Amino acid sequence: MADPRFFRNAGPFTLARLAELSGAEMAAGADAERSFDDVAPLDTAGPTQFSFLDNRRYVDQFALSGAGGCVVHPSLAARAPQDMALLLSADPYRAYAAIAAAFYPEPDCEAVIHPSAVVDGTAQLGPGCRVEAGAVIGARVELGARCHIGPNAVIGEGVVMGDGCRLGACASVSHAIIGNRVSLYVGVRVGQDGFGFAMGPQGHRKVPQLGRVVIEDDVEIGANSTIDRGAGPDTVIGQGTKIDNLVQIGHNVRIGRHCVIVSQVGISGSSRVDDFVAIGGQAGLTGHLRVGTGAKIAAQSGVMRDVEAGTTICGSPALPVTEYWRQQAVLGQIARKKGRP
Repeated sequence: MADPRFFRNAGPFTLARLAELSGAEMAAGADAERSFDDVAPLDTAGPTQFSFLDNRRYVDQFALSGAGGCVVHPSLAARAPQDMALLLSADPYRAYAAIAAAFYPEPDCEAVIHPSAVVDGTAQLGPGCRVEAGAVIGARVELGARCHIGPNAVIGEGVVMGDGCRLGACASVSHAIIGNRVSLYVGVRVGQDGFGFAMGPQGHRKVPQLGRVVIEDDVEIGANSTIDRGAGPDTVIGQGTKIDNLVQIGHNVRIGRHCVIVSQVGISGSSRVDDFVAIGGQAGLTGHLRVGTGAKIAAQSGVMRDVEAGTTICGSPALPVTEYWRQQAVLGQIARKKGRP
């Protein structure tokens, strides 16, 4: 059970209602009116709690689970305990996400501006906005409806944010146009100067960074990540993209729709990442690259050339995954031969 000090449970729900919310199908013979009051992991769930099975590694745990109900792929339903109510889904994890969100919905925020917040008189705040203690909202800022601005967050002059946006504590945004339902978590930095210098023996001359950051709808940016504004063209984060904590995105970078970028990734200036790309933790991309649609970049890869659409690469310098492991196998063979007497 989630700690009630931090999370509010909206249950109970019947099996039929959970099926409706998740898009899953009730197994034959299941009791549609059976009630569940919470969600829990397979190994701790009790008879009134609902769980899920997504990874075949946990099939044995599923078979012994005390959970009253579970969402599972149809191919594994036969392994369920006899008294477990089942919802069947081709994508159990996604179905479970909908179920968990029903039990623990995002709390509504009360529309209030804290007395210690500083809101410029020219700023426009939509209905239902909440501004926490110590926040600063600059001149000509435009916030849509139901935005939540966390404590000590700063929004610079002229920034536009759409409906339902969330800005975490101590985060800052400048030189940005932001869509709807965007979440910027604690300590995020959006719109600061890009790292641009004209280098030379007489010293390094700063190049003015005259672009913006454009963030499209339904983007999430994790804690302490930084996104530089463009030098002339904009830095763009596409619709539905999810960015983890501690990610650095340089100036003029264009990230496509529904990408996943894991923690400590660094993407250098003017690179382009197309739609549905996944980048593992601590990977680094040099500047002016193109990563094609649906490509996957393994953790700690060093990407120094373009990546074709749909390919998986790993290593440093990064190579197609089959080529990388072939090289590793050959190196292993050489090392073993050298180790023989």
